[in-house]
Amino acid sequence: MRGRINYRLLFALLLLLGGVARQVAKDNRAAVLGPGQHLYAYVANAGDASVTVVDLVALSVRAQISVGPRPSGIRVHPTREEIWGVSTEKGTAWVIDARSGAVAAQIPVGAGPFAIEFSHDGRKAYVASSGAGTVVAIDCATRAVVARARVGQKPWLVRATPDGKLLLVTGRGDNSLSLIDPATLALVARIPVAAQPEQMVVLPDSSKAFIASGSSTQITVVDLAQRTVLANLAVGSQPRELILSADGGELYVPSADSHGLDVIDTWRNETGDHIALGNAPSNGAYSAQSGTLYVTDTGAGRIIPVDMAIRRVQGSIAVGQRPVVARLTPDETLLLVVNEGSNDMAIIRTRTNSLLTLIPVGQGPRDIAIKMF
Repeated sequence: MRGRINYRLLFALLLLLGGVARQVAKDNRAAVLGPGQHLYAYVANAGDASVTVVDLVALSVRAQISVGPRPSGIRVHPTREEIWGVSTEKGTAWVIDARSGAVAAQIPVGAGPFAIEFSHDGRKAYVASSGAGTVVAIDCATRAVVARARVGQKPWLVRATPDGKLLLVTGRGDNSLSLIDPATLALVARIPVAAQPEQMVVLPDSSKAFIASGSSTQITVVDLAQRTVLANLAVGSQPRELILSADGGELYVPSADSHGLDVIDTWRNETGDHIALGNAPSNGAYSAQSGTLYVTDTGAGRIIPVDMAIRRVQGSIAVGQRPVVARLTPDETLLLVVNEGSNDMAIIRTRTNSLLTLIPVGQGPRDIAIKMF
């Protein structure tokens, strides 16, 4: 009797092992899509004038596309199967066709562009030319410049309000925020703000804008309806990025000099909590699903997840050298981090906050866009 096999026990063991194997396989794959679907990351490399295309299912590089020197401001078009960005040195906006992987257009926009913005309906793209002191409007279908207007000295970024009623332009040369009619590019108002303004965010209800100084620790709060400054708030260091919570109630500002994260109450226009994080926090990505803010620590080569509901650091994730930008995939299952120092991209599984892999990209990666099509 001792030599007889217990088939029920063996069958149960095989089922258990099969379940474990399936779970392990699920945990170790990057993403699962339907037939014919793709999930790609597009990494702008400032060092070699290219965009690297990474398949996030196969975890492999699909292509490296030459777009022009110092590519930046890479964005996914909201309605078309295209990736847009600018070449700062060449003074052009470029368009990549997502399906073919080819550069579909190179559009002259003026000297020194840094970023792209799209209209609410996706029909137009807007680019500020810091060298020419202008903003241009591009018809996305014809890829032709259809309007051009002067907006002051060294316009840096263009942002459309969520309601589509205004374009906001930071003027680094004259310390201003210009409010522009998106249909005509006519100037509506110009508001003095903190010195050399660069980054900005707008609340989801289009009521306020928060504008970060590029040379001080100030963030200016502007009432967009009244067109007045409500406050100038001090944070721990020169703000490099402004990150809104899902409902817009809080603004998160990584602070490299104070080694932490400043939290601004956007309803009261007040600086609140400061969370100690690490060496040099500089950038981040916010998960609306989990309420987790993933902060890049550029100096320590890691990502720091923070549960913002309870202000608790969850433990760090080693990535690479000089992580500069983090982005979440649309379903928030993966976090992508470009490492400027090691010229690669880290892929992190957010369910377990663990590193899945590192993929070499190009020289000096600076930004990421993610497209599912």
